[in-house]
Amino acid sequence: MESFEKLKQIVTEAEDDIAKAEGGNKAAGTRARKSLQDVRNLAQDIRKEILALRDQPG
Repeated sequence: MESFEKLKQIVTEAEDDIAKAEGGNKAAGTRARKSLQDVRNLAQDIRKEILALRDQPG
């Protein structure tokens, strides 16, 4: 499942920005929020893929 690999990659890339945002870096906070929005959207896509697999006959 390619989408799941991309999801893991986004989370891994966001780790540094999240740590910097906790330290008060506002630009890193913006990047972290964008990454989290991407995670949310990608997770929704993965959910749809899983439901489609479940609903396939046979």
